[in-house]
Amino acid sequence: MTVHLDARPPTVEARAQARAPRVRFSRFDMKYSPYLYVAPFFVLFGIFGLYPLVYTFWVSLHDWDLLAVDHEFVGLANYTALMGDTDFWHSVVNTLGIFVLSTVPQMLLALWLANLLNRQLRARTTFRMAVLIPNITSTAAVAIVFSALFGQQFGMFNWMLDLVGLDPIGWKTNRYASWAAIATMVDWRWTGYNALIFLAAMQAIPRDLYESAAIDGARSARQFWSITVPLLKPTIIFAVIISTIGGLQLFTEPRMFHAGTNPIRGGPLRESQTMTMYMFENAFAPHFNFGYGSAVAWLLFALIAIVALINVLLIRKLGGSVTGED
Repeated sequence: MTVHLDARPPTVEARAQARAPRVRFSRFDMKYSPYLYVAPFFVLFGIFGLYPLVYTFWVSLHDWDLLAVDHEFVGLANYTALMGDTDFWHSVVNTLGIFVLSTVPQMLLALWLANLLNRQLRARTTFRMAVLIPNITSTAAVAIVFSALFGQQFGMFNWMLDLVGLDPIGWKTNRYASWAAIATMVDWRWTGYNALIFLAAMQAIPRDLYESAAIDGARSARQFWSITVPLLKPTIIFAVIISTIGGLQLFTEPRMFHAGTNPIRGGPLRESQTMTMYMFENAFAPHFNFGYGSAVAWLLFALIAIVALINVLLIRKLGGSVTGED
């Protein structure tokens, strides 16, 4: 057996040189791998979200007839025409009216329902699953049912009014009545969904805060407004923003509600025509002016951003916080 007495361990420099590629790869991995992980989302968003958004703005600068081959560039003429379009402003007022009538009661009812489901109730899981049933029901089916309930001659609500000696209401011909009917439909469908979001946030609140408040003599209502609501601010802001985006883009509910009387116009006299319905009317049948409809879409986008910002600012002023800081 031969023994190599001259074998020496590698020097510090040699070990450092051997580890250098692995160190560089580790640094590269820590620095750039997060971008690679999130890249698929941004690639897909750029293809299916950002590009159509920018292209829609480009279309809005043209007299873009879907049935024509050439499209004339008109600059901001479509936006200028919209500023003087009474039907457009009518749809804006309808959109905001239905939005207010649906979102405000919806948030309040969802908070109350979540607070109720957060208590020690029998069959809590069953009740929590039940409140989600309206949300998973087909929008078209819900709209058809509510359209029958608010019928002029054979609707259940007018029948109930007749029982107490009140005159029937023209739910589909009166502007404000149609707002209330559509808002009721939206509230019925989305209140349970928001209640579950609030419930999940409520369950993350430490019980120690409620126990301390109870020892200090605070009743349930006081605990709700002084502890629950302030700690739910981020969740309330999220729910309000989501409701704003959905509430200002109503299309199926008002269209199906007026299924028998000029559905795309929201009734004979545009009683409940929203901005999305007005956009559809101009972009597709009967006008086929895609440039004008794209301009409506961009103004709707701006309106959603403005209303969402206002809602966030209002929610931030809500209630204060447990620590006394906002």
